[in-house]
Amino acid sequence: MFTGLIETTGKILSVDERTGTRRIAVSAPGLVERLRTGDSVAVSGVCLTALDISIDPPVFHADLAAETVARTSLAALRPGTVANLELPTPAGTPLGGHVVQGHVDATGTLLGLEPVSPDTDPSQTDWWLRVAAPEAVGRYVVEKGSIAIEGISLTVARFDGKTVTVAIIPHTYAHTNLHTLKAGDPVNLEADVMMKFFEQRQKQTEPEFELTLDYLIANGY
Repeated sequence: MFTGLIETTGKILSVDERTGTRRIAVSAPGLVERLRTGDSVAVSGVCLTALDISIDPPVFHADLAAETVARTSLAALRPGTVANLELPTPAGTPLGGHVVQGHVDATGTLLGLEPVSPDTDPSQTDWWLRVAAPEAVGRYVVEKGSIAIEGISLTVARFDGKTVTVAIIPHTYAHTNLHTLKAGDPVNLEADVMMKFFEQRQKQTEPEFELTLDYLIANGY
C-alpha cells in the first residue's frame, strides 16, 4: 500500500523490449539504498517489482508486463522521462495522503496545467491541473474526494463529469513529474479505493450495513 506522497523523482535511463515484457532502468538516488530485490516500488503510480538493484550508480530495474504497458502511462516512457517514486507505507505509519494501491484504473489525458497567478514566480504560485477522465474512473470521482494522478494523492476541486480539476501547490509542482508534462500527455489515474468499496456494498443485498472502524480493520484497511 502507498499513500500518494511522492518521496522523490527518478529518471528513466533505458527502456528495453523483451519477449512479452519491457524492462526499464530507473536512476533513483536516495531511494535505492532502501530497496531489496523483490520489493515493491510505485513508479508514477504503478506498483512494480524492483530488480537488479545497484547502489553505485543508484539504479533499479523493473519489468513491465504487457497489461501494464497497455493500461498505463508507462507505455510512453522514454530515456530521460521523469517518474514519480514512492516506497510502500510501513505498517503503523501515519497515513498522510490516502490509500493508494498502485493499481491504475485507466489513463487520463492532461488538458492543461496553468498557474493561478501567471505573473508570479513559478516557484511561488499554485497551479490548476485539468485532466480528462474516462468513465471507468469518473464514476468514482466526487468533489473534495481523493484521486491519485501519476501516483500523487490529490483532492478533487471540481468535476463536471468529464474533466477533473485539482489545485497543485508549489511544492508538488516542483517535486514531482508534473512540471515536465505537457497537454496531451497520458497520466495514470487511480480512483479512491473507498469509493469502489462503497459501490460494491451498494450492489449487495445485505441489509442495514454499517461501515465501522472494526470492519475496516478486519478487512485490511
